[in-house]
Amino acid sequence: MASEQQVRASHVLIKHEGSRRKASWKDPDGRIISATTRDAAVRQIRALRDDILAGKVRFEDVAARHSDCSSAKRGGDLGRFGRGQMQKPFEEAAFALKEGEISDIVDTDSGVHIILRTG
Repeated sequence: MASEQQVRASHVLIKHEGSRRKASWKDPDGRIISATTRDAAVRQIRALRDDILAGKVRFEDVAARHSDCSSAKRGGDLGRFGRGQMQKPFEEAAFALKEGEISDIVDTDSGVHIILRTG
């Protein structure tokens, strides 16, 4: 069983105009990100979450295709992390999930996320 000191999680990140870094592997110049409102990012990630929960797509495939994080190349996998390593809202959401659960939308300075606890 996983130690409560660490969790393993994957995520999907959608950046928007309020994100601290307005560039990603998908959008190196940040043109799309800078033109995306938070509301639009939330709508996009909510639709992706709904598709995952409905069994239409796999979390890993959504992350690989849509996530603005470099972890996309690993299907969103962030590996194991402990408290104090991630932004606070992300950490709290990840630690609150049971293994196999997907979070609701989580807001951080990076953008909006959905998190899948994998360990």
